[in-house]
Amino acid sequence: MRRPFALVVLCAVVLLLAGCQAPTTSPEAESSTVDLTPIEPATDYGNNGSAPAAPATDRLGYENGYWYNESLSVTTEDGLNKTERDAVVARTMARVERLRGLEFKETVPVSVVSRAEYRNNTGGGEVGDSLRRFDNAKFEALFFIGEDRDSIAVQNSNRGESVLGYYSSQRGEIVIVSDSETPTISRGTLAHELVHALQDQHFGLGSDARTRDQVQGRNGVVEGDAVAVTQTYTDRCGEAWRCIDRPAQSGGGGGARHFGINFMQYFPYSDGPGLVGDLRERGGWSAVNDAYDDYPDGAAEVTYPGRYPEWEPESVSLADQSSGDWERVRPSTDRNRPDYAVVGPSAIAGSMAYTIADDYNESSVVRTRDVINYEDGSLDSDNPYNYDLPATDGWQGGRMHVYESGDETAYVWKTTWASEADAREFADAWTAVIAHWGGTRTAEGHWIIAEDSPYTDAVSVRVDGQTVTVANAPTADELSEVHDA
Repeated sequence: MRRPFALVVLCAVVLLLAGCQAPTTSPEAESSTVDLTPIEPATDYGNNGSAPAAPATDRLGYENGYWYNESLSVTTEDGLNKTERDAVVARTMARVERLRGLEFKETVPVSVVSRAEYRNNTGGGEVGDSLRRFDNAKFEALFFIGEDRDSIAVQNSNRGESVLGYYSSQRGEIVIVSDSETPTISRGTLAHELVHALQDQHFGLGSDARTRDQVQGRNGVVEGDAVAVTQTYTDRCGEAWRCIDRPAQSGGGGGARHFGINFMQYFPYSDGPGLVGDLRERGGWSAVNDAYDDYPDGAAEVTYPGRYPEWEPESVSLADQSSGDWERVRPSTDRNRPDYAVVGPSAIAGSMAYTIADDYNESSVVRTRDVINYEDGSLDSDNPYNYDLPATDGWQGGRMHVYESGDETAYVWKTTWASEADAREFADAWTAVIAHWGGTRTAEGHWIIAEDSPYTDAVSVRVDGQTVTVANAPTADELSEVHDA
């Protein structure tokens, strides 16, 4: 496999913090016994010291018998038993609420599952044929997963190998993924997931986001908030606070991961903190709190915080013009999914970034430094990826339809851009992606992708003013049957 760079990046920025999903319950009313006035104990109470007595009412920075700046008498060489874990969780809760300025309304339980159990429990369950076919075509359109692989299986594998812990809003608990019954919990993972529990208790994490781009906008707030707090937490370790030692190994399951999909999914963790920082400059944590009532409408408002909250995506119309045996694939609406896809700028950036790490072609459509952030010659662990690309910054909206004929699939993907120049810039970049994956342009202006490519098909790219329409079919002759332009 070429370019060992890809393996380095995967190890460094794997999705260790993923997990928060929309809950099904609403937070309870805040207890009247909570005192939101923070206090500052005079010392860092060590193992031989004595902490002050418990406050008469709960306060920011005090949880379940522990102040935020107490030291703990725990050993990490053999992991944490339940008593030690309870103490670590309580102090971490106190520290998280101290930093975030919000009081926990109830204790957050923490359980441990093995990685094998996690894989079994988060496989996504059975999906219908139409949804699987739809999802396969969408990821093929992004040049992430070829026709010889199942997109849902690849995504589940990615998630099963990378997650260290997650917050379950349905159960109101944190689950740590480890093959040890007494794991030494990563302080960053625990703090991050406790922020999600705090969000859930105060705001609820439900959302009406139905497309991938809408989810990226929503998660920009949810994950950006959690990452920002976690970064501050870890920065204080070893300086203002005493923290438990880091686990000897902080990686996930160690299996192969898909760089392009990881890049796309990491978006809210990478760009979300910038949005949260911008909101705090506008109005402190109160402005961040308000964003839970008005999530960003898409990835664009996360990458470019100055556009929030005024920016709104354009509604793109796409008429079905298929003929012959080609029929529209409409996934079941049981999961509140629309029968179309919206592939936004973060996904497009992921497609372009993937060309630096795949093992099909030595070329790439972007340079490493265009999509990977370095600081003083080393990977910027706080903000590893860059999604602000010239070919994506003018995105205004999009819509993708999937079609089927027997065992074959096809798609039509229409996007709209801020200007004709932006539309042309994207079209040029996208034809470069097609060429990277073995595409050759014909005299008629179509693209035929080589038979040894994972994406063997015919593709057309048409620019009409501020819109770009990409159509795909098994052969060039079938392009007009799928979409008669």
